[in-house]
Amino acid sequence: MEYKDYYKVLGITKSASQDEVKKAFRKMAVKFHPDKNPGDKKAEEKFKEANEANEVLGDPAKRKMYDELGANWKQYEQQGNQYRGQQQYSGRRQYDSGEGFGGEFSDFFESFFGGGGFSGFNQAQTRSRKGSDLSAGMELTLHDVFHGATRQVTIDGDRVNLKVKPGTRDGQILRMKGKGSPGAGGGQNGDLRITVKLIKDPRFERRGDDIYFNHPLDAITAILGGNISVEGFDKTVSMNIPEGTDSNKLFRMKGMGIPHFDNPEVRGDAYVRMVLQTPKNPTDEEKKLLNEFQSMRIKK
Repeated sequence: MEYKDYYKVLGITKSASQDEVKKAFRKMAVKFHPDKNPGDKKAEEKFKEANEANEVLGDPAKRKMYDELGANWKQYEQQGNQYRGQQQYSGRRQYDSGEGFGGEFSDFFESFFGGGGFSGFNQAQTRSRKGSDLSAGMELTLHDVFHGATRQVTIDGDRVNLKVKPGTRDGQILRMKGKGSPGAGGGQNGDLRITVKLIKDPRFERRGDDIYFNHPLDAITAILGGNISVEGFDKTVSMNIPEGTDSNKLFRMKGMGIPHFDNPEVRGDAYVRMVLQTPKNPTDEEKKLLNEFQSMRIKK
């Protein structure tokens, strides 16, 4: 009867957390997947061993039994001898006198979880189980989340198009169903979970579905008021500046922000911050007028 060290198969220690078990299995599943290693029997065997190890260590209850009984394997083997000679079936595999279990799983795995007949374990086929989800990251620009975009993702050598909806948020997880690790026992594949990271824009700052940006305002217009052209994210608008506008004054541009994720027809707002700029290199005549203006203000 063969005993397999599933911790060694996955390259982890017995103290590994469930997350570490999952990560180790994902790494091996990707590396030795048959689609990436066509015709490579050694890689196929490694892939099967990883699936078998994950079937046990990835299930806290099965892992506990494995840890407890594995340490007393010889004792278990001796107790199991009394069951030799009985024909027991677990679907597609037969337990025959003196032969043990065959097929793709080790004797140890079959006896614990698929072979039945010992220590109260039922005779049953290995249950189908969904494959593990895989995780990845994707960087998007503000332009991508404003207009929507299509990104190409390579999975096991295959290129798949991923549609990004307008309004997608920083940190949002996009799910590609069935693109994760393969399932066990005929179970469905896991999913691919892609976490969005928004690249910082040099001009616009996103806050929810609103955007904030700066716009220069010359001192004369700030004092006297007037109309200026303001270039928003997707269009340019005319804006009336009241006289006496201070620097850092915020003006709201309704409906000129980011589209809502659930309803792209509705948009947030844009807020433009006026940054005062003083005239550079004034002429002598301009200086004279400014001095007169200053004198008038002082006399008041």
